[in-house]
Amino acid sequence: MHPSSCSGARLRLRATEPFRASCCARPWLEDVGIQGNPLVDIRAAYDFSVLPRGFGSAIVTYAAVLPVDRAAAEWLSPKLAAHRRAIGTRKGTRHLTPWNHAVYTLRFLIDGIRIKQLGRDYALPKTTAYTYLWEGLEVLAACAPTLHDAIDAARSVGDAHIGLDGTLIPTNRVKVEGPSEGCDRFYSGKHHRHGANLQVLSTPDGFPLWIGDARPGREHDSTAAHRTGVEDEIALLNIGVPQEQHLLVLVYLGYEKLRDFPAVRAPHKKPKGGSLTEVQRSYNRLHGALRALAEKANADLKVRFACLDKVSLDPWRISYQAGGCFLNFRCGGVTTRLPD
Repeated sequence: MHPSSCSGARLRLRATEPFRASCCARPWLEDVGIQGNPLVDIRAAYDFSVLPRGFGSAIVTYAAVLPVDRAAAEWLSPKLAAHRRAIGTRKGTRHLTPWNHAVYTLRFLIDGIRIKQLGRDYALPKTTAYTYLWEGLEVLAACAPTLHDAIDAARSVGDAHIGLDGTLIPTNRVKVEGPSEGCDRFYSGKHHRHGANLQVLSTPDGFPLWIGDARPGREHDSTAAHRTGVEDEIALLNIGVPQEQHLLVLVYLGYEKLRDFPAVRAPHKKPKGGSLTEVQRSYNRLHGALRALAEKANADLKVRFACLDKVSLDPWRISYQAGGCFLNFRCGGVTTRLPD
């Protein structure tokens, strides 16, 4: 949340934050006769059970702006309302309206606000706050395109190639036993931190097309591609398709298991004890320049959505968050984060 203005049709809302004694530290210290020593323990000189004169409330309200077009909430709120009708929710039994529920979900995705703070802002108990969040994320995830839909979309606009790359979404240090003793499934040896591996397809200009299910951070990108169905789809990518609609898939050297597929293009690997030819080096430079935009797609999602900075929710369901971010990035006009 940022108490600043933003051009365009942005979401404006009000929020609350706990009262802090630092808001009025200097006059308060003068009232109780303690001056010039900011390190003194105020509790020893003042009874905090009674607020000082002039402070009748312990809550401070402030205006805030979400860096997202209003159309994002207008797109999401009818889907939340339809979901409530589908599960038989009676009218007037929910604390949040579909509109407020949509804003609630967007605040979490864009600003990464703690669930405790979100619940406090909307006067929700902790359990209900989580229930609203997961309901919003599940509704968003149900709207996400399938892998087949994403590939068809790339063909329909005439793209010559798509990018495939994996990205690690950091998580808390969740301990999940792996296939062997002492092996943590969500610990990535490559990145030296806990996280979930997400496979992302992107357009030639670096726009995300599809996000796969979350896989443990320990898994290699080629293994994650196999487990999420990307490998099977790429193996049959251009079979039965007219020549003018053929797609190539650009990958990096980590996708060793995919490089033999006809549609896959990977850089040349330097032979052991040898060197690449000038033609191979030129090919690698061209390939790297085109494939680098696949990494841009991953970076765009992480820069625009603070909820992906570090996830404290169920790591197996990170794809729900990433899918919600993807849909808002695609349909909601989300800009970069507002400055601090």
